[in-house]
Amino acid sequence: MLRVLHSVSNMARAGIETMLMNYYRQMDREQIQFDFLANKPVPGEYDEEIRGMGGRVFVSPGLNPLHYPRYRRFVMDLLRDNPEIRIVHAHNEAMGYYALQSAKDAGIPVRIAHAHNTRIIRDYKYPLKLLCKRLLPGAATDYWSCGRDAGIYYYGQERWQASGFMLRNAIDVSKFALLPERRERLRQLHGLENCFVIGHVGRFNVQKNHSRLLDIFAQIAKELPEARLALIGVGELEQAVKDKASGLGLSDRVLFLGQMGDVSGWYQAMDCFVMPSLFEGLPVVGIEAQAAGLPCFFSDRVTDEVLLSPAARRIPLDAEDGEWARAILAARQAGTDRSQGPAVVRRAGYDIHTEARKLQEKYLEMAARAGSEA
Repeated sequence: MLRVLHSVSNMARAGIETMLMNYYRQMDREQIQFDFLANKPVPGEYDEEIRGMGGRVFVSPGLNPLHYPRYRRFVMDLLRDNPEIRIVHAHNEAMGYYALQSAKDAGIPVRIAHAHNTRIIRDYKYPLKLLCKRLLPGAATDYWSCGRDAGIYYYGQERWQASGFMLRNAIDVSKFALLPERRERLRQLHGLENCFVIGHVGRFNVQKNHSRLLDIFAQIAKELPEARLALIGVGELEQAVKDKASGLGLSDRVLFLGQMGDVSGWYQAMDCFVMPSLFEGLPVVGIEAQAAGLPCFFSDRVTDEVLLSPAARRIPLDAEDGEWARAILAARQAGTDRSQGPAVVRRAGYDIHTEARKLQEKYLEMAARAGSEA
């Protein structure tokens, strides 16, 4: 059996981790098993499911500058003690360099860098992340990405065009097909029967730009008193967003729904999906929302590769809030045939049943090739 070690933050219910679980559930686990290198010492919501499927979660000393030598030793020892792991697949953006370089030093033949974003957040590690980004190609053997723009950002256009591989952020499309009775039941439960529900799914952090989303919603609420904003997620900026909603007089119109194991029901309850992110690779939630047949509005900082449906569009982030509001309200008036969502996403190549088979074959081919070259 081939085991693939995925280096992640931790296996919480976030975009990258959910994408990995979508693939993991579809693997033939007699041929391929996933293990996870968690770089935060915090249990993840997916940990129990992983162990139930035969996977393992290894908790590292953490990607803290004070721990780098210890971290490198930990990863090298882990790989030497578990020779059945023959592929290391890093999802930590630039900081994935440390797992990949450790894997290289441990003699792992297949080392995949996987880009999921089109920008590096400017925090205290920013200069170090820029250095790691430059070093990443020397530590990896393969260059993967969720899409074109993220691949070019992390590896450069020449390397991406020559050897880049796009792994689609595929989903179980059937889970998101519109079921009117499910929609009505959830809307009744939350008192939304006669409301226009704008939805967003994403962690409360700088990247997702919830503050701007509230400004846009405030414009919509002026025109449409029955408008409601449903926010799914948790994060460090959640209280700040709640405070701003209160300051705008919108507390009774904004639903803070927290973290969810299954968001598919809420896509049913929504009437449109809005994502004014400051930057993105190719967001899983954007694919899910289109599978649910929702009109979708993304900022122009989200790659145009996300536009699968004719009901999806990008709006310049520097456009006025009123322009966003007018576009969203116009879509409400025009209406959308939501029944076409699953077919649109399948045709675009984002059905997990098809894509998981391709990934399984690719992993096996890569391992076999590396074995023959040894």
